[in-house]
Formats: sequence, structure tokens, C-alpha cells
Amino acid sequence: MTTDLDDLPNIDPDKLHPIDTAALVGPDAPQHPPRILILYGSLREQSFSRLASEEAGRLLRWYGCEVRTFCPSGLPLPDDAAADHPKVRELRELAEWSEGMVWVSPERHGAMTGVMKTQIDWIPLALGGVRPTQGKTLAVMEVSGGSQSFNAVNQMRILGRWMRMLTIPNQSSVPKAFAEFDEAGRMRPSPLYMRIVDVCEELVKFTWLTRGRSSYLTDRYSERVESAEALSRRVNQSTH
Repeated sequence: MTTDLDDLPNIDPDKLHPIDTAALVGPDAPQHPPRILILYGSLREQSFSRLASEEAGRLLRWYGCEVRTFCPSGLPLPDDAAADHPKVRELRELAEWSEGMVWVSPERHGAMTGVMKTQIDWIPLALGGVRPTQGKTLAVMEVSGGSQSFNAVNQMRILGRWMRMLTIPNQSSVPKAFAEFDEAGRMRPSPLYMRIVDVCEELVKFTWLTRGRSSYLTDRYSERVESAEALSRRVNQSTH
């Protein structure tokens, strides 16, 4: 499903350019729509991180992506349920399916929320000998109720690096989020909205550029001399 420009009322259509895939990849590269997973970090009925994630989803669809959003409601705390819990399975399958992700968290007590961190903690570094996030692209965004801050996006960047993801340079931080969305839940036109457009455009470009090469970019000598079984044991060893 694509997004029509009618669903992007705050966009200047003359300045919103389709992705020039020929400038990024050769004819032998994968040509299917980039697969993007969106995670947001709040369960509130009026969740501004969810609203921001929906704005990102509309933009990513306009740019030609296949977008899926995981709803964190019902996801248990890490280690408080088995890995075959339905919500855990759903999240892990989406992580494997995706070629890039968007993480959107509120900032609470100066940090990303537990809801956001729980989702990331349920995504393993390795499933057997496969790393479900390695080499995939990542964009990070945050919303806050007060002045602009970058605590949550900085923490998510650390996590993205730990998950061996390619976190794009651009990011979004929306202060006083309650004032940035209208009664219908749509983001008002502003430089803050334009930054979200920039983030989505950049994520799509980086995903096109790297997804067909991610296996080579993440091919490491140390892992070539290590069996899949040994890799799985090392990465998944208990620390507590």
C-alpha cells in the first residue's frame, strides 16, 4: 500500500522527490520495495511517539517502502515469558523480515522508555547462526513533553550499534510534542515535521544503497573461522 499525496497535506509536492534508485544501486541489485519495520515506545491512548511513527510510515510508503508497525501492547518483559510467546514471535519475525527499522521513543525521566527498550531486548543478537539485525539500516526519533532533548536518540544509537545496525546520520527530536499534533493526530507543518521527512528520505536512500551489500559489508574474518554453532553459543551465552 502506497501513500497518496492527499494524505500528506503538509508536504510541498514540488520539493518531495522520489528516490532515484539508479543513482544508488546497479541493475543487478534487489529491486523490491525496501522493507521497513517501525517500533514505537508508548502504550498511552494518546501516544505522541505512535503518532510520530505513523507520520513516518506515511512518508516511507510514499517513498515506495513496504512498512509494518509492531504494536508493543501485550509484549512481556524480557525473561518474563518464553521466546515462543505470540508477541515475542511476532516481533522477531518482523525483525527478520525487515531490511531497515525506525525506532521512535518518548523521553521519560531523561531516557528512552522501558516499553521501547523491552522491544529491543526481545530481538536477539543471533538466532542460531543468523544475526537478525546485522547490516540493516536504522533511523532514530524521539518525542518529549518539554524542551528539546537528545537523550533517547543517543541511547538508541548506542543500541543500534550494539545490534550491528547501520544507523543513519540524521535523526529527529520533537519537543513539546503535545503542541505539534492537531486534534486528528496529524503533525502540524513546521521545521520539526520537515526533519521527519528528511529522516525518512535518508533512511530509504541508505537502505537502497546498502541492503544488497549488507552480507559483504558485515563479513568478518573472526566469524569466517567460527562455526555457526560456536557463534550461537558465544552470542547467546547467559550473563546472569
